Amino acid sequence: MTTHRPIAAAVWMTGSIFSFTAMAIAARSVSDVHDTFEIMMWRSVVGFCLVLAVAGTLGRLIEIRRERLGQHLLRNVVHFTGQNLWFWALTMIPLAQVFALEFTSPIWVILLSPLVLGEKLTRARLFAAGMGFIGILLVARPDFSNLDPGVLAAAASALCFAATSLLTKKLTRGESIVSILFWLTLMQGVFGLVTAGIDGVIHLPTGQTLPWLILIGFCGVLAHLCLTTALSLAPASYVVPIDFARLPVIAAVGMLFYAEPLDPYVLLGAAVIFLGNWANIRAETRKPATVSKVTNP
Repeated sequence: MTTHRPIAAAVWMTGSIFSFTAMAIAARSVSDVHDTFEIMMWRSVVGFCLVLAVAGTLGRLIEIRRERLGQHLLRNVVHFTGQNLWFWALTMIPLAQVFALEFTSPIWVILLSPLVLGEKLTRARLFAAGMGFIGILLVARPDFSNLDPGVLAAAASALCFAATSLLTKKLTRGESIVSILFWLTLMQGVFGLVTAGIDGVIHLPTGQTLPWLILIGFCGVLAHLCLTTALSLAPASYVVPIDFARLPVIAAVGMLFYAEPLDPYVLLGAAVIFLGNWANIRAETRKPATVSKVTNP
């Protein structure tokens, strides 16, 4: 058990890395035809069909509930905003820079959790937050007299993803994953339809963009499934460092397919962010072991 579960978790994380990378490539491939709102709309349509098909086949549609629609609405507004910013940043700055800034999301979770979940700030969490902000400065190297909109969008998307994680954690207390995914894809499909249609034009998928849009929708669901499954098989201290492999992978993709140079400051900043996250995870995962020894001698 101790041997094959970490291996299985690593396999699932490979699927997550592949999915996030494929989604980034696909988004860039359709950005000349579809704006970010249209991408989100078609992604949600594909995701909604997948959720209905899989949940219906497994007989789990009965788990969909309406008692907490207000919480679902707030979560999906925040996530929709963050995902749109992420897709837009992909077209504005190098892929590696987007992914590196995205990895600051756990830092924002640390800082927001006392407000949303009532959790305490520990020394390890404050250390992780400090390292995260140092990493942000290395990755973005901001010129405050002329801030890059793409960098701001990527950083803001990380903040939105952090808020989404906290709101999701509150929802999972009594709400099934099927219900969460159902309302996520349905609401964000409506948001996408409304925002994409503001200018009076919604571009339908073409023969060239349809496969990419399907890939975005499929990978959006698959990435979170793989990550969640990996976390169920192995500790976060083992899983999360694997997720950081997304950075060198996407940096290589950017270099090979988009002629993006490898920026050593981006890699250094990501390493600093990783160190802060890893130190915090190590501190957090030691706590249950200590408690279990006391409560279950």
